[in-house]
Amino acid sequence: MSQRLEKLIDQGTGRQPADIVLKNGRFFDLVTGELVESDIAICGERLVGTCGDYAGKTEIDISGRIVVPGFIDTHLHIESSLVTPHEFDRCVLPYGVTTAICDPHEIANVLGEEGIRFFLDSAEQTIMDIRVQLSSCVPATHLETAGADLPIEKLLPFRNHPKVIGLAEFMNFPGVIHKDPGCLAKLDAFWDDHIDGHAPLLRGNDLNGYLAAGIRTDHECTTAEEALEKIRKGMHILVREGSVSKDLHALMPILTERLSPFLALCTDDRNPLDIAEQGHLDYMIRTAVANGVDPIAVYRAASISAARAFGLRDRGLVAPGWRADLVVLDSLENCKAEMVFAAGRRVTDDLFATRRPVAPVGLDSVKARPVQAMHFGVPVSEGEVPVIGVMPGKIITEHRRYRLPASGNQTSVDLDRDIIKVAVIERHGRNGNHANGFVQGFGLKKGAIASTVGHDSHNICIVGVSEDDMALAANRLGEIKGGFVVVEDGKVTGEIALPVAGLMSLEPYEVVRDTLHDLRKAAYALGTTLEEPFLQVAFLPLPVIPHLKISDKGMVDVDRFELI
Repeated sequence: MSQRLEKLIDQGTGRQPADIVLKNGRFFDLVTGELVESDIAICGERLVGTCGDYAGKTEIDISGRIVVPGFIDTHLHIESSLVTPHEFDRCVLPYGVTTAICDPHEIANVLGEEGIRFFLDSAEQTIMDIRVQLSSCVPATHLETAGADLPIEKLLPFRNHPKVIGLAEFMNFPGVIHKDPGCLAKLDAFWDDHIDGHAPLLRGNDLNGYLAAGIRTDHECTTAEEALEKIRKGMHILVREGSVSKDLHALMPILTERLSPFLALCTDDRNPLDIAEQGHLDYMIRTAVANGVDPIAVYRAASISAARAFGLRDRGLVAPGWRADLVVLDSLENCKAEMVFAAGRRVTDDLFATRRPVAPVGLDSVKARPVQAMHFGVPVSEGEVPVIGVMPGKIITEHRRYRLPASGNQTSVDLDRDIIKVAVIERHGRNGNHANGFVQGFGLKKGAIASTVGHDSHNICIVGVSEDDMALAANRLGEIKGGFVVVEDGKVTGEIALPVAGLMSLEPYEVVRDTLHDLRKAAYALGTTLEEPFLQVAFLPLPVIPHLKISDKGMVDVDRFELI
């Protein structure tokens, strides 16, 4: 250690040439808000010099460029990128995201401890610093059938892993408020560690009780008013902009210099096609600045404020002694990463080639029984029928009720009012449950869309107009070992195989990106009006507010928000 320290000191003082020096550029000082002309010296993984002139063994001219700290995505599910952690690393790091704090909640709900080990093994090999929060809600609710169960006894063996930060989003806020023993056991065990929150619409004294349990963050705010209450009560708000949940514009009023120490950025769920077309956290920064947000506020939220919220004390500033996670930009406004350094290493294809591969897991996780069209029938019901109302850009849904047409003794879809069928089929091989209902807002005029990505328990979820097409789509998912399938008039018109736990592809992210492009075209041909129809299907079963039951007729009855 002493030799390492001596080297850092000698290069910082200029007694020895630095390993790398970025010359003729400026860095964005997130303390003062100034753009400072300076060389930037790097020794190994650390920054050792700013605000001066340095000689380097390797010198890189960055004239006209601006250096900012590497971006930190404070809450995401890598599985929603539909690629493995290794491919996520290669996909996102070039956009300047040098740290990702992930919750392997999706794969954990399918595979349990095996899924968490896969992520931890992968995180030890990636160039990006992937940190793992241990999934707190497996299963997410007793109202669903997950593939695994992770009580506190199964989480504790992972607690001291060097890549683990703490306990992931505590979604079961009713369990916290009503003192569920299983919830309290997890909170008590992680009392001295970081505990992530997940509390959509929670306000008032119930919020106080939730926070009293030691929970410190929330990424579910959808209004500035909600976010301000939570900030006043000590929460660190993670402003989210994913492929489905898009809260950035609603929360821009709180993205100010004054509040920036209590804010961070996250994507939660974002797929490779959106990343390719728009970007990642760089897209959020660019969008915020274009809409009048002070650059210092959003760049702080993307780095130093995020690091402090999660106890990562070594990163978030361009300053001596800090981790050399750097993004070289064309400008603060465009936020286009022209060069990225991760722990002092310049990000290149050759650097990615140094990683050790990690064997995939869960390649036989889709165990649903074959179905037929008759399995999607809904008996005629007197009066109005519960219908799930999709809200574009949000994962929460509305409880709606309609009188629907009948055909014989079966309730039919109503295309004039954009009401089609939705079904969830248990796919973990535990009980074979199957529930049918109706959903409004997809815009489908024909066919079906099916997915093994079904938050949070990841059963098969299908929306469709035709029962025959719904059956074909569901059965095809079993044949390809999971993924997304589009069926039109008895033919599979688009699909992507996701055999890793039914959630992630074995292909490079470029292949996934291009396949998703074709898949969207197939979905749009069915008439869907949604920007992201596949993740919208995937989020339909999400039990945001668990006030649900299944009627004696096999019908999904929605009391408030979601489908089971």
